[in-house]
Amino acid sequence: MGNSLIWLQSYRNVKVLFILKKRFVKTLTVAHFSILPAKQIIMKKIFTLIFSSLILLVCAFKPLAGLDDVIAALNTGNATELAKYVDDNIEINLPDKSDSYSRTQAVMILRDFFSNNGVKSFEVKHKGTNGNSEFCIGELNTKSGTYRTTVFMISKNGKQLVREIRFQSK
Repeated sequence: MGNSLIWLQSYRNVKVLFILKKRFVKTLTVAHFSILPAKQIIMKKIFTLIFSSLILLVCAFKPLAGLDDVIAALNTGNATELAKYVDDNIEINLPDKSDSYSRTQAVMILRDFFSNNGVKSFEVKHKGTNGNSEFCIGELNTKSGTYRTTVFMISKNGKQLVREIRFQSK
């Protein structure tokens, strides 16, 4: 610690840590004397350890954005918002057609499907994970009827992306 002298001494059944620091200011020598009880030092170390652990846990278990945002987009029938979570190629299964599309094509097809059917809400029936992928099964309620909807997402470059979405008439 540079110009410091540290020692631990017991005084009236209390362990005291003495820290003597010397600092040179021009030609004067200034001494700083600190008395910290051992219990206080231990408590500071415990507090630091707990605080560091909490920060690590919060950062490490941050959920990947994706599935909840996709559900919100389905709930409002917002194809543009849904497109943010679509993979480069996506398989879309609609009651009248089924194919693999690029992201741009998928946005147009989903926008057309949502506007033609008038989305009212989306109700999640089941959500889950399988390895690095997520899925959701729910019901898309529209003005023209209810569709059983299944969304499959994959993890790509640390991001969850929709790989397949199915709409089946009930």
